[in-house]
Amino acid sequence: MVTREDIEAFLDRLSADGASHQELEPGLWLVRPSGALEFDVVVTHNPPVVLLRVKVMPLPAEASDQAALNRRLLELNASDLLHGSYGIDQENVVLTEALELAHLDFEEFLASYESMTLSLTSHLRELAAFREAR
Repeated sequence: MVTREDIEAFLDRLSADGASHQELEPGLWLVRPSGALEFDVVVTHNPPVVLLRVKVMPLPAEASDQAALNRRLLELNASDLLHGSYGIDQENVVLTEALELAHLDFEEFLASYESMTLSLTSHLRELAAFREAR
């Protein structure tokens, strides 16, 4: 099973591509992707899984905007996301992914991380309209 130290090593390898990370507490990291991306990925080592999570945006205030956003997020879950999914936590839209630690290797971790960051990057322009509705 992949340990906390293994996840730290995975994150160190991401740093070679320009990402930065800091451990906020044992088993909880804040990862800043490289480039002009303005979001952080929270990585949590929580056996038997590792969780990757991004706070995307607050929910719009208007119920009609929330309904339209919820529909679009479900469509994106079905069409654009391989492993992760959009969800709602309290009053925020989040993108999450969970990976089993039992047989996790760096390539699977990297694929999930890149899938999340690339998907979110391509979705942010469309979701910006809902941010402005807030």
